[in-house]
Amino acid sequence: MLNQSNTDAKFRSVFKEFPYFNYVQSKALDDVLYTGKNVVACAPTGSGKTVLFELAIIRLLMETTEPWRNVKAVYMAPIKALCSQRFDDWKKKFEPLGLSCKELTGDTEIDDFFEIQDTHIIMTTPEKWDSMTRKWRDNCLLQLVRLFLIDEVHVVKDTTRGATLEVVVSRMKAVHAYRAAENPREDLSMRFVAVSATIPNIKDIADWLCDNRGPATCLEMDESHRPVKLRKVVLGFPCSSNQTEFKFDLSLNYKMANIIQTYSDQKPTLVFCSTRKGVQQSAAVLAKDARFIMRIEHKQRLMKYANSLLDSKLRDLVTFGVGFHHAGVDVSDRKVIEEAFTMGDLPVLFTTSTLAMGVNLPAHLVVIKSTMHYIGGACKEYSDADMLQMIGRAGRPQFDTSATAVIMTKTHTKDKYMQFMNGAEIIESSLHTHLVEHLNAEIVLHTISDVNMALDWIRSTFLYIRALKNPKHYGFSTDLDRCGIEAKLQELCLKNLNSLASIGLVSMDEDINIKATEAGRLMARYCVAFDTMKQFSKVTGTETLPELVELMAKGREFTDVQLRVNEKRTLNTLNKDKNRITIRYPMEGKIKNNEMKVNCLIQAQFGSIPIQEFGLTQDTGRIFRNGVRISRCLAEFLNQRSKTGFSALLNSLILAKCFSAKLWENSPYVSKQLEKIGLTLSAAMVNAGLTTFNKIEKTNARELELIVNRHPPFGNQIREAIINLPKYEVCLEQFPKYNVATAEIVVTVNVKNHEQLLSKRTAPDHHYVTMIIGDCDNNVVFLQKLTKTQSYQPQKAFMVELLQRNHY
Repeated sequence: MLNQSNTDAKFRSVFKEFPYFNYVQSKALDDVLYTGKNVVACAPTGSGKTVLFELAIIRLLMETTEPWRNVKAVYMAPIKALCSQRFDDWKKKFEPLGLSCKELTGDTEIDDFFEIQDTHIIMTTPEKWDSMTRKWRDNCLLQLVRLFLIDEVHVVKDTTRGATLEVVVSRMKAVHAYRAAENPREDLSMRFVAVSATIPNIKDIADWLCDNRGPATCLEMDESHRPVKLRKVVLGFPCSSNQTEFKFDLSLNYKMANIIQTYSDQKPTLVFCSTRKGVQQSAAVLAKDARFIMRIEHKQRLMKYANSLLDSKLRDLVTFGVGFHHAGVDVSDRKVIEEAFTMGDLPVLFTTSTLAMGVNLPAHLVVIKSTMHYIGGACKEYSDADMLQMIGRAGRPQFDTSATAVIMTKTHTKDKYMQFMNGAEIIESSLHTHLVEHLNAEIVLHTISDVNMALDWIRSTFLYIRALKNPKHYGFSTDLDRCGIEAKLQELCLKNLNSLASIGLVSMDEDINIKATEAGRLMARYCVAFDTMKQFSKVTGTETLPELVELMAKGREFTDVQLRVNEKRTLNTLNKDKNRITIRYPMEGKIKNNEMKVNCLIQAQFGSIPIQEFGLTQDTGRIFRNGVRISRCLAEFLNQRSKTGFSALLNSLILAKCFSAKLWENSPYVSKQLEKIGLTLSAAMVNAGLTTFNKIEKTNARELELIVNRHPPFGNQIREAIINLPKYEVCLEQFPKYNVATAEIVVTVNVKNHEQLLSKRTAPDHHYVTMIIGDCDNNVVFLQKLTKTQSYQPQKAFMVELLQRNHY
C-alpha cells in the first residue's frame, strides 16, 4: 500500500475518499504519475481502475502551468451511462482545481465544437468522438488533446461497436503524428492511457498504443486483487435441436429458485433477462416457486413499497419479495424498486441488461439468465461489454467481502463462457467487417488517397496487429508471411473501395488514385451507414413524402429498434383505427416488422399523436436522434446528385424540416416548437383554433394565458417569441419582354422584420431556408440555401432569372 502523501498536495483533494491506494492503484502509480509513457492496465472489474485516469490527468496538470488554457483530455467509454457517471464524479473533483468538464454525447455538430472550446476534460463515446474527429484537420481544438483515456478498451473486440473504437484511437494517433510533423521543435506529445478487464493478449493492445519509444507500458493484475472476491459459476443446460430460443429461455425460469437458494446466501440477487416480457414472466414464476423467509417488520416494509406502486402486477410480486425493472416500467415505480433493492428490503430483482449500463444497483449475487438476447429482430449473444457490465454488478464493497456471478447458458456454449469468465478469451479486431464506412471517412479526411496509403492506415490499427498473429480469424491462410498478409489486407481494402465506387461515394482512376466525391463527404459528415447510402442511391426522383418516410424507416441505423409482441396492438391502433386519430399515411396490413414500427413512430411523432407506452416513447427518441442527421443527408445527397427529380428533392427538404421540428410541415401544432410549450399546451391552443404563428401573434397575451392555464407574463413571452421569428416574403415578377420560347421571371426573397431581428431573434444562429424552383417536367430549375447572414440584409434580396423553353 502506498500512502497518499506522495501525491502533490494541491491535487490530494481528488483522492479524499480514501486514505490509501489499493494494490492495483499503488502498482500503477509510478508509471502513470511519474512518467509520460503510454499505459495499458489490465485489472478485474471493481478494482479501482478509475484512479489511474485521475493520476494521468494530474500528471498532465503537473507538466503544464496554470491557467490550463490549452490543456485538453478526452475520456472515452463505450456506453453513455459510463460517461455520465464519470462526468458527475469528475465535475466534483476537478472543477475546484479550475478544470471544466463536459459530457459530449449529443448529436449536433456546431454546438459541440463551440461547447468544447473552453473545456479541459471531455467525456465521450467512440461513436460521438468519431463524428467529431471526421473533420479534425479543419479544427485546431481537436489538435490540443494531450491525453486520451480509454475505458473498457477490451470492447475493441465487440462486433457492433469495436470497429469505431479502433478507428477513433488510430485517428488520434494520426492527429498526434500530424502535429509532431508540423511542429517538430515543440514537445506536443499525446498520451494514451487505457484500462481493460482481464484479457490474455493485453500486450497486443500495448503494441497498438505504441509511440516512438516503443509499445505502451503494460500493467497486469489478476483476480486476487479484486476488493470484493468474485466467485464465477457457469451452468450449462441441455437444449434440444428442435427447441426454440424462446422455449429454452422459458425452461430456465423453473431453475431459478434453486440457483438463488444455492448461491445467494440470503442476500440481494439481481437477475438479468433478455426481454422485458421475459423479466416479468421470470419474476412471476419465482414468486410462485420461492418462499422467502421474512420477519414481520420486513413484510411490512415490502407492503409499504407495494402500496406506492402504480403497476398492479409489480405490486403483487413485491409483497412476495420479488420485483422487476425495465425501460417499460413507469419512472416513479422504478425509483421505488431501486430504493427497495438498495436498502436490501427486496430479495430478488429481475431486469434487462440495460439496467447494467445505467443505474448502479450492486447485488451479492448476479444471475445472467441465458446468454442470448434479441437485437434487430434476431437472436444474438450478448456482447462482451454487456456481459462484463452485468457481471460487474456483483459485489457490494460496503457490505460484502465476496460475491457470486452465475451465467446460465446452453451445454454446448458452457466452455466458451468458462473461458470468458476466466479472462482467457483472446481479443480480436472486428474492423474488417465494418471497413467500408471507416475507409470512406479516412478518404474524406485525405488520410487515404491511394491503395498504398490505405495499407499505411491499416498498419495503425489493431486489426493489423492481430491479422499478423492470427490470420485464420480474418479469413487469411496461416502459411502467409508479413508481406502476404499485407497483400491480403490491401486486397480487402480494394474490395471495399470498389463497393464505395459502385455507388459514386469515391472516384478511382486506373492507377487506383482515390478521391472523395460530394456524396462520400456527406456520408462521412453525417455518419451514415453504407447500406443506407445504397438505399438513397436508388431514389428515382419522383418519390412522394410517404415513400421517403418509408425509405428512411429502412435505414440501417434503425435496425436496433425491435418490434416487441406487446407493442403490436398499440402500433396497429396508431396505423388504423376508425375511432381515434391515426397516422397520416397508414401502411397496408398489420405492423409486422421493425421497419413498419419505425415508420409508424416517425409519423406518430410528426402528427403529435400521444403515445402512452414508455418503451415506445424511448424508441421514438432514439429514432429521432438518428433521423435528424439522416434526413439532412438524404436532402443534401439528392441536391448534389442531379437536376432532375424536383419532386423527390422537394419532399426530402420537407422531410428534413419535419424531423428537425418533430412535426408535419403543415401541422396545426406549430406552437410545440416554442420553448416551454409541449404537447399538452399545444393541444390547448389547437382546440382554441390557434393553429398558426400568425393567429397566436394576433391573440391577446391574457387570452393566451387563459387558453393554456398559465400565469402572466407567460402570454407575453409566447407572443414575443413569435414576433422575433424571421418572417420571409417571396415575390414573383415576370418581365414584360415575352416570346413563345422564353420568359424572364424575377424572384425576390426578403425578410420583412430584419431590423427587429438584428437585436433579438427566436431562431437559432445557424438556421437557414432553402429556396427551390422546379418545372412541370420534374426538373430542378433553381436551388439555393439562404443563411441568416444573407437573408437578414434586405439589400441582398435574391433575383433569379429563369429562362425556360416552352413553359414556365
